[in-house]
Amino acid sequence: MVHRYTGGSRRAEADLRHALDDRDFEWSYLATQQAVEKALKALFQKLGMEAWGRTLTALIGNLPLDVRLTQDLIDCARTLDKHYILTRSPNRSDTGTPQILYPAGCRGGGAP
Repeated sequence: MVHRYTGGSRRAEADLRHALDDRDFEWSYLATQQAVEKALKALFQKLGMEAWGRTLTALIGNLPLDVRLTQDLIDCARTLDKHYILTRSPNRSDTGTPQILYPAGCRGGGAP
């Protein structure tokens, strides 16, 4: 029997492959956020819990205390949370569209 968390894990892996292969960095941020969100929700399902929402740091904060993540992973989730809205919506920034904020070749730094 295939468990629901297995499907979520597979979808997370597919999103991550898309993020790593994509040269459109706006979409890479979005795909990476989606991959982490799906992986976290698959973990919740594996633990017999439900998870709602899209904010990665909130999802991490709702994990049981015996599930420990490194500070580096938590910091990366926080960074993805900051970029999630900017990459999803063209009118969430007064400094330009996602295509302007995340030009090709924009590695690591992302939007201001």
